[in-house]
Amino acid sequence: MSTRGLAAGMTVHVIQRGNNKGRIFETAKDSGQFLAWLTEVAETYGLSVHAYVLMTNHFHLLATLESKDSLARTMQSLGIRYTRYFNTVNERSGTLYEGRYRACVIDRDDYFLGCSRYIEMNPVRAGMAASPDVYRWSSYKANAAGREDALVTRHDIYLRLGHDDETRRASYRALFEVPSQAFDDTLRAATNRGIGLDDVANIRKPGRPKKAA
Repeated sequence: MSTRGLAAGMTVHVIQRGNNKGRIFETAKDSGQFLAWLTEVAETYGLSVHAYVLMTNHFHLLATLESKDSLARTMQSLGIRYTRYFNTVNERSGTLYEGRYRACVIDRDDYFLGCSRYIEMNPVRAGMAASPDVYRWSSYKANAAGREDALVTRHDIYLRLGHDDETRRASYRALFEVPSQAFDDTLRAATNRGIGLDDVANIRKPGRPKKAA
């Protein structure tokens, strides 16, 4: 998605992959350092992160922009700093990421909650965890159990899940009991193409053109 299409107040789903599907997190120290720097630069450039997950070769964010440049500046600063660190530690050189990050706008309440669930279920879908609550490098424990996490900012949509913290957490946990395959496929397609979720259904599937009658 071009940053020219973004504006202050927009919420986006972001994914950044390793170059050639290579690993970008080798150790717990890598993941911890990445999150520490992300917390710092997100605050500096006005990017509020609501959900996240770090996988071995990519990461996801659900975040709201304070200004139209919040995402671009955060990702640029983080990318430069973390790539330098990762290359030094692993005695490598060159690019770490597979080109530019990909993103799509999340503009409905159900899309927001579905996206948050999609992000935090990544380790389960990948076979890396039996359930989201046992995976260390995600926002699930912050959103579902109230664990302190300096990176996570509560969105108004999350706050409207209940009248107090425990009710919100229970409502949030209940989201993970609902089948989500159709939404997950739509979100994945929208993010990879940099388009809105509602636009995915309008994309004509490739195939032979219809013959004239």
